[in-house]
Amino acid sequence: MELQTLTTIVVGLTFALYIGIAIWARAGTTGEFYAAGRGIHPVANGMATAADWMSAASFISMAGLIAFKGYDASIFLMGWTGGYVLLAMLLAPYLRKFGKFTVPEFIGDRYYSQTARIVAVICLIVASITYVIGQMKGVGVAFSRFLELDYDTGLYTGMVIVFIYAVLGGMKGITYTQIAQYCVLIFAYTVPAVFISLNLTDNPIPQLGLWGSLSDGTPLLQKLDATLVELGFAEYTAQKGGTLNMVAYTFSLMIGTAGLPHVIIRFFTVPKVRDARASAGWALVFIGILYTTAPAVGSMAFYNLAKTVQPGPVAAADGALEYEARPQWFKNWETTGLLTFNDKNGDGRIQYRNGDTNELKVDRDIMVLANPEIAKLPNWVIALVAAGGLAAALSTAAGLLLAISTSISHDLMKGIFMPDISEKGELMAARVAMAGAILVAGYFGLNPPGFAAQVVALAFGLAASSIFPALMMGIFNKRVNNTGAVAGMLAGLGSTLIYIFWFKGWFFFPDTAMAANTPDNHFLGIAPEAFGAIGAIINFATAIVVSKLTAPPPEHIQHMVEDIRIPKGAGAGIDH
Repeated sequence: MELQTLTTIVVGLTFALYIGIAIWARAGTTGEFYAAGRGIHPVANGMATAADWMSAASFISMAGLIAFKGYDASIFLMGWTGGYVLLAMLLAPYLRKFGKFTVPEFIGDRYYSQTARIVAVICLIVASITYVIGQMKGVGVAFSRFLELDYDTGLYTGMVIVFIYAVLGGMKGITYTQIAQYCVLIFAYTVPAVFISLNLTDNPIPQLGLWGSLSDGTPLLQKLDATLVELGFAEYTAQKGGTLNMVAYTFSLMIGTAGLPHVIIRFFTVPKVRDARASAGWALVFIGILYTTAPAVGSMAFYNLAKTVQPGPVAAADGALEYEARPQWFKNWETTGLLTFNDKNGDGRIQYRNGDTNELKVDRDIMVLANPEIAKLPNWVIALVAAGGLAAALSTAAGLLLAISTSISHDLMKGIFMPDISEKGELMAARVAMAGAILVAGYFGLNPPGFAAQVVALAFGLAASSIFPALMMGIFNKRVNNTGAVAGMLAGLGSTLIYIFWFKGWFFFPDTAMAANTPDNHFLGIAPEAFGAIGAIINFATAIVVSKLTAPPPEHIQHMVEDIRIPKGAGAGIDH
């Protein structure tokens, strides 16, 4: 069957499944919309959390980063998985025991302050909107290639799909939809990886194939190192960035993971405190399947790309691929504008080199989606990858939009400005807020400040610098008061935003950047994506110092903090 027809059928069937689940599990109460009625089994919640977590950045962009950055991209593997250990041990059970619906609600009650709650909402919206931009970029990339739409039309299509099933189902519908999406995306990710590993190394297990040898007996990684050096790049397995930046980047991703609101609220959906910790464990298992496969996918994708455009020796005049002889997959991706060739020397051949002589520009976000085509796998595998990429982007986008809408409807309207609003009115407000968030995310998706994983890393930095410290001190430091918490969140978020905008442009408009985004201009060589770790230190320090200089929290708040850490039951869930 023709690829276009097959892809349309596969993607259409998965979309029909998602929308059908949303209609079946439509939320009828705020408890179902915000927390799925607190009745999700920990294994199911772990799978839904994994889908919520494994976004376009994980599915589409992370392997692309590994392909082009090699060893340096290991920070994503370590940061994004290590954060779940922090989440399981330090946050999830305690927040579930507190029994609220949202992160700002916990912060508002713990710090006995509506101001703290409002600041937490601002932090949540800033981080979540930034994160959802990356998902919109992934949706646009996948649609533009596999449904042969232009990028903008693909993005609009994805916005409509997310709107339908996220607005209808709330957390209840999103949870069951995400379980289906996990099954789709993990199957779509691992099947082509098995095929490609088998083709290159004769080993069907990608995790082992990465350390295997090619048909000529040369280890795959050794061959990659030699190929890159020949093309003028640094070795694939060599560290290329500064150590301090890598450490800060890893910590930013780790604590950003533990502070992301759309992940945290998933642990409010289980019946008991013990289930919250179990959910985090199961999520890590389900996530690990993809994350241990990603290095093999990235490495093999890059090897196949290099072998395609440079089939002969670099020194030979005819070593590079003739542009007119380029394969069909190359032509397919050219139509999207995400793969471009500029014949600088006019020889009609594709010179892929490091430096100004390079004639090939490859968007890193296409590597996973293009990988099956480059490896000449069957059309059904290519269609499956398209469906998986869309599932990854849409599942996370839905979770983020829910976090944004609940913070607006529950924390701002119900909690502060309109406490007497009816349950029906609150549900409507949540759905309207979600629609507004989709429109904002769509706009920035049309004008993204980077590739998907880069945008997501910025969101992690914002969560790391604002929300994570407030949660940690709220649970483990009873002396931190409302003044300190508000000052800390504002200092952490403000410093991180200013640093990001300084190099990325104010509010992500590139023309307004104050300095070139190069290592030489960075503070201690720390990239904007890694600054969240520094912002978190600023948050902790500010909150603790200000709290020491001001009155301690009331006695009942200090007792409440101690009670949260006592490993006893959560009691009944609180509905509104």
